[in-house]
Amino acid sequence: MFRRMFLRSLYRLQNVSRSSGVSIHSSVSSKHAVLAAFQPLIHNRLYATTQQPAASVSSLNQTELAKFAAIADSWWDAEGPFKPLHVMNPARLAFIRSTLCRHFGKDPSSARPFEGLKFVDVGCGGGILSEPLARMGASVTGIDAVDKNIKIARLHADLDPVASSIDYRCTTAENLVEEQMEFDAVIALEVIEHVADPAEFCKSLSALTVSNGATVISTINRSMRAYATAIVAAEYILHWLPKGTHEWSSFLTPEELVLILQRASISVEEMAGFAYDPLTGQWSLTDDIGVNFIAFGTKNSQ
Repeated sequence: MFRRMFLRSLYRLQNVSRSSGVSIHSSVSSKHAVLAAFQPLIHNRLYATTQQPAASVSSLNQTELAKFAAIADSWWDAEGPFKPLHVMNPARLAFIRSTLCRHFGKDPSSARPFEGLKFVDVGCGGGILSEPLARMGASVTGIDAVDKNIKIARLHADLDPVASSIDYRCTTAENLVEEQMEFDAVIALEVIEHVADPAEFCKSLSALTVSNGATVISTINRSMRAYATAIVAAEYILHWLPKGTHEWSSFLTPEELVLILQRASISVEEMAGFAYDPLTGQWSLTDDIGVNFIAFGTKNSQ
């Protein structure tokens, strides 16, 4: 039943793309048509219709925090449990550089294209994304709810004069909202599938984003192919990740993420998938969003 509805949604999206000249990997100008195409599937998710408390609510999942605390020492071991993120990082950074340079009118060929911009890396872990962002000129704040992750990130950043400028904090997005902090770009990669409440989490990301600022989120699609590759293969056969790293039920489909962000005043404008080449051992960007995917959106002006 779910698969049939998913295919219908993608068929509607493809029709929207053909009629408007928009591809999944390009700007999404007709957002209302896209949301209409996704609508039948989105409302099957409980949090899409459940009323959320008005007060500040933590999106932390304590079980997930414990998982990452247990392997925090391995963040900078390129052959350890975080190897998939290290290998995927060049493709993730290529998407970020491309979309954010275009959005902020920066030169993507510059060595430091993000000079003068404030970024926050939400769920920064050991800093494997924060550091290259700082080297590209951004003023970076890296936050993580696991204290051990932040300690590892600070120790590694101190080895590089540029990276040592990163403001690492053991805190949450919700706490930064309470501090009334705002950033030009809010980035949360491979984080949303580990939070307790994706809708509340995205509201916090939105609140941290300046008007007309950017939000970048990557995650894993809740598809059968993702279950086979990201869980069965990656965790139990290839042992790329510790067993139990991911819960398939916690994944979001692209259409669900689009609506959650839309309700948080963020309009998704570009989306891409990641493809792994076993021959080269490298990841690249693709139009296939069936497993790993990344989305770029902008905060609606108030």
